[in-house]
Amino acid sequence: MTFQISAPGGTLAADLQHRIDNKTKPQGALGRLEPLALQLGLIQQTLTPELRQPHIMVFAGDHGAARAGISAFPQDVTWQMVENFLAGGAAINVFSRQMGLGLTVIDCGVNHEFGPRPGLVNAKLGPGTANYLEQAAMSAEQCDAALARGRELAHALAANGCNVVGFGEMGIGNTASASLLTHCLIGEGSNGGGADLVTVTGRGTGLDDAGLVRKRELLGQALARGGRPTDPRAALAEYGGFEIAVMAGAMLGAAEKRMTLLIDGFIVTSALLVAHAIAPEILGYCVFAHRSKEPGHTAQLKHFGVDPLMELDLRLGEGTGAALAFPLVQAAANFLNEMASFDSANVSEKGN
Repeated sequence: MTFQISAPGGTLAADLQHRIDNKTKPQGALGRLEPLALQLGLIQQTLTPELRQPHIMVFAGDHGAARAGISAFPQDVTWQMVENFLAGGAAINVFSRQMGLGLTVIDCGVNHEFGPRPGLVNAKLGPGTANYLEQAAMSAEQCDAALARGRELAHALAANGCNVVGFGEMGIGNTASASLLTHCLIGEGSNGGGADLVTVTGRGTGLDDAGLVRKRELLGQALARGGRPTDPRAALAEYGGFEIAVMAGAMLGAAEKRMTLLIDGFIVTSALLVAHAIAPEILGYCVFAHRSKEPGHTAQLKHFGVDPLMELDLRLGEGTGAALAFPLVQAAANFLNEMASFDSANVSEKGN
């Protein structure tokens, strides 16, 4: 499967920068909103970008390794939290309502049968991945099917008029999976970041010191069994979760449709590592919402050479950081479209 993604760019960059520089402000005075406005214009190939039908997609799945003690919470919390999402009671529901964002939950492989439910998409590839301490988390065929399903979901969202999408996740044990993927796809010392396994393995949902030691030992055992594949599909099949795999496909599909991607925290960025290794052009479509408290997220951000919009010490997941960042993205589009220029406002520019 190949993805057809063209990097944002073209001949509009100079005109967009001129438009930004000639707003009634000193050049650069709006700080990082200015390059963000430029990015939005380049993604949409217009001087007047609009954010239409903004949406958050939350991908849920269970991990076979969760039963080995890599998380502070039992696996049942995955399906229980999906029920919480569907009932409108989770943090992502609160923030999505506040920001006027659509919200869809995707069952990529939760070990629970929900039945048809409003707001829930059934993309189940199985009742959770296999235990990567004993065997690969998924087959190559399941991995490809997950990427294809994610692509379909993003294309359907675009067909409904959405051009900005935030990514979130739910899956007990998925910070461990994200740590393994980060170690495999960044390696140790890449771009000054470093992604040795100890560095990128954090407390997840709140492990104590003993739990963190055990988590790192278990992930070391997984690497001893499966090695450190550097091919993105191979790493994803070996250690990924169904929710991470479908999300990576959705990211690639969204970039194919020239959508703006709001990237949340550690687990979401691990999916982006996979997507970026498959199609590096995706990076120009990504807005990095925040810096997670998970230590591996800093290594990921350094690998991409980016600074996120916010640093709020978040470590919840669910797409909460993406939702909270949306007003900043909207502000970048709004100042570009609505703020007066020096000429239109009859304001004198800085003297020579």
